[in-house]
Amino acid sequence: MTRGKFAALRKRLAGLGELVFRPILPGATLRDRMIACCGALLGIAATGLLCRNMLAYMSSAPVLVAPMGASAVLLFAVPASPLAQPWSIVGGNTLSAVVGVLVAAIIPDPMLAGAAAVALAIATMSLTRCLHPPGGAAALTAVLGGPAVTEMGIKFAFFPVAVNSILLLTAGLMFHRLSGHRYPHKAVNTHRTGDPPPQLRPGLTQSDMDVALRRLAETLDVSREDLSALLVNAELHALERLHADISCRDIMSRDVVSVTPDTHTQVARARLLEHGFRTLPVVDVRNAVVGIVGHEQLSHGHTGRSGARVDSVMAPATVELPDTPVFRLLGRLSDGRTHDVVIVDQNRCVLGMVTQTDLLVVLARTALARAVQTGVDGLNGALPRGHVRDVSGGRA
Repeated sequence: MTRGKFAALRKRLAGLGELVFRPILPGATLRDRMIACCGALLGIAATGLLCRNMLAYMSSAPVLVAPMGASAVLLFAVPASPLAQPWSIVGGNTLSAVVGVLVAAIIPDPMLAGAAAVALAIATMSLTRCLHPPGGAAALTAVLGGPAVTEMGIKFAFFPVAVNSILLLTAGLMFHRLSGHRYPHKAVNTHRTGDPPPQLRPGLTQSDMDVALRRLAETLDVSREDLSALLVNAELHALERLHADISCRDIMSRDVVSVTPDTHTQVARARLLEHGFRTLPVVDVRNAVVGIVGHEQLSHGHTGRSGARVDSVMAPATVELPDTPVFRLLGRLSDGRTHDVVIVDQNRCVLGMVTQTDLLVVLARTALARAVQTGVDGLNGALPRGHVRDVSGGRA
């Protein structure tokens, strides 16, 4: 099968998947759900088998409790949810089970005890920042689990509930690492400082988010950090859509200084300093990009030794095609890690470079053009339209 036919088949299958799978939660894909099914299968199986074969002698209670099924749904299907994080799973299930045991000992009527246990479990999880929906089931199981659970008393909260939760969480951590998901989920700050990521500093503020959430008057199953990142990405997409006429070809620098994989690291450092660049593309004999090297890579301790070559320290390059709208690079060039994007042809041969400075100039010119256009509109066309075109048509 040729590459074109294979791509067409994949497109058809993706379209069929969209018709069959219509998720409730935004961002979900059929592929992710299939991965979640595999994760739940392995996680629950590992938890149950380990508890049965190694810990069943500790009590006559069930070695695997029902709330673990609900925990697996959150852990494997929506691992980015604040309700599916490690403390929520272990703390939520265990504390709720403790609450259920204590309530069952105080209130004799099982129906009233069950209602009180769930209500108090929600309060406890909320106060300890480990809200986890299966915790309600854990509290109810502690009340209505039968004689075996009643005889165990407070021990039920630790085995099987806490042990089940820890084993399931361990399976989830291992599975997500293998499947490529970032878990536990948290916003990444590439600079490792207390500041928010660069994309989240301008525009919307935390107080803006809080006001909007108060006006919505609903609780959302998404963290503030993820919600902020989602809105920023939507803004970037809108900017790209509104300015799709400016491509990377229009602003890229074409006289590209590069090095080869076998260039000595000291030579690469000298070229960076000579030209005042932060990074240099690394190219092979065909002028195809194989990586990128900059001051960060060259700062490693072993680069100064005799014979050290660029290929021992170079990093993967960020590449784009020349007709790509330049504002599509805004997210990457503001992520705190990427400083330059290499513009390549279909064979990955270098055509040019777009840097943060190039993009900054385009942003400034776009803002200036918008300001002039606003002034023109306010003057009812008193200024000639050609003046606006001259301002917005410039290239860095």
